[in-house]
Amino acid sequence: MPLIIPDKLPAAETLQKENIFTMEHGRAVTQDIRPLKIVMVNLMPTKIATETQLARVLANSPLQVELTLVKMDSHEPSNVSQDHMDSFYKTLEEIKGFKYDGMIITGAPVEQMPFEDVDYWDELCELFDFTRHNVYSTMHICWGAQAGLYYHYGIPKYDLKEKMFGVFEQRVVRPHSPLVRGFDEIFFAPHSRHTEVRKEDILKHPELRIIVESEKAGPHIIATDNGRQIFVTGHQEYDKETLATEYFRDVKAGLPINVPENYFRDDDPEKEILYRWRGHTSLLFSNWLNYYVYQETPYDLEQLKEKVDKMK
Repeated sequence: MPLIIPDKLPAAETLQKENIFTMEHGRAVTQDIRPLKIVMVNLMPTKIATETQLARVLANSPLQVELTLVKMDSHEPSNVSQDHMDSFYKTLEEIKGFKYDGMIITGAPVEQMPFEDVDYWDELCELFDFTRHNVYSTMHICWGAQAGLYYHYGIPKYDLKEKMFGVFEQRVVRPHSPLVRGFDEIFFAPHSRHTEVRKEDILKHPELRIIVESEKAGPHIIATDNGRQIFVTGHQEYDKETLATEYFRDVKAGLPINVPENYFRDDDPEKEILYRWRGHTSLLFSNWLNYYVYQETPYDLEQLKEKVDKMK
């Protein structure tokens, strides 16, 4: 089934070249199908790259998904044109009157700042509160995961001595979770962050479950039993070249940066990239859409609040 995207979204051309089935909104509204309504709150500076990465994994599913892009109205991005933002993005105020099957909140390069010092923190808190009654399942990624854990559970983040940067081995510790159905016991995931959340803080909250963890990178996938809140501390959605782009950008700028671990063959940036997380990325997002979105949300989204309230 196709991924329904805003008309003329730049990601469409890339996805079509990869033979990924997309459909513009104008055509989709003529079909008598109720697609899953998914919101992407894109906090990354590389807006178009992030749109493409997440659109790619959402399209790799037999379910029809309609994607809505949302921005923080209190923050003006500097790496994308205002015309792009005005054309393809909505604000929280514009989506407040609607219900959604799922939401993805991306990472952001602000993890070294206190949460309250981020210029759009108040607006993001309002968004977190909106998800309680208006979104069935929310997936938080990297800094978005740290922010969500802090807002909902008071779990702090900690500065790392050096950036967690590379592709790290992950171990499934709750194999019966639908999120990791079909996963190998050991798999790989990219991480790129200066801060961490700690296992001991998560374990203080019995409503949270650590599904996947890494000896080096710490907890990787955390979720509530009902799947309404999912936190992914890495960047499972990253493309093959994303870490290389970050590394060579910082080298060119003269910034201190280590070679990403376990990413280039023999950790040599002159050698090939070992792309070994794509399959589990597809499984993660397909499992999320199937088990925690499609099979759980009511056909009539106006009944969502009633269902959520009964779960309390």
